[in-house]
Amino acid sequence: MVNNMSTPSTYDIKGIDLSDDSYTVEQSLVRNKYKAMDAAGNVVLRGKQKMLKMKEQFPFVDGNGDEVFEVNAGGIIDVAGNYVLTDSKTGEDIVILDNDYSIFQDTWKIRDASTEAKIAEINSQGALVTIARNVVPFGGWIPHKYEITDQDGTHVGNIDGQFSLKDRYEITIDDASTVPKEPIIAAAMVIDAIQGN
Repeated sequence: MVNNMSTPSTYDIKGIDLSDDSYTVEQSLVRNKYKAMDAAGNVVLRGKQKMLKMKEQFPFVDGNGDEVFEVNAGGIIDVAGNYVLTDSKTGEDIVILDNDYSIFQDTWKIRDASTEAKIAEINSQGALVTIARNVVPFGGWIPHKYEITDQDGTHVGNIDGQFSLKDRYEITIDDASTVPKEPIIAAAMVIDAIQGN
């Protein structure tokens, strides 16, 4: 079978190399600032939420502080909306993070920025946990769990929250042959910030 989809390398972001299969993402206690660490504990990516003219922007830098990409809200602040990931070195839009939000299920589609074809999906696991996180007082302290699937719905990885004073979660990619790692790691940080978890 011939696959017309672009290969994961099409979505590589200049200036960073996310070749590990697992990363730990941690939120700062102070505000929506995030860092992603590789398996050896080295900071490979940092991001923070900014507000510009009623739109959200998330600039990301590498471990040395060099800007590598940014994620911008497609419209006025909205829990359900879309966000565009743009390579800072080339100025090219790489992917769109598209949210289909409901109280029972939180679904993020990662789409090609040019064709809008789905290349991956991130789904919250467990309706009861999703409901509790959204409606129960202090529900945001309940660790979130997401499954990462490719465009065909095949499991490729997980995002697992951990009990902690600050949000901390593990992103594990079991099979990256059909999905791009950089947008998935960026999406994990942006999802957490957007939903105020």
